[in-house]
Amino acid sequence: MSTLTIRLAEEKHARLRQLAEAQGVSMNKLIDELATIALAQFDAETRFRARAGAGSPKKGLRALAKLDRHFGTTAGK
Repeated sequence: MSTLTIRLAEEKHARLRQLAEAQGVSMNKLIDELATIALAQFDAETRFRARAGAGSPKKGLRALAKLDRHFGTTAGK
């Protein structure tokens, strides 16, 4: 396990402490959970970009159109 020291504005630190207390966790656990969320989002975007780069724009647009028809979406119209 590693130790991380960060500098935060006092107000942000106080708000994070309130959030940790509201969730019933320590500041350490809160920051660990937030880091996990950030890494999951990064990994998802990385996988998406890799798959998008290998995919076919034409097939992707057809799939989006199919979803629009199925869900009755008006986005992009």
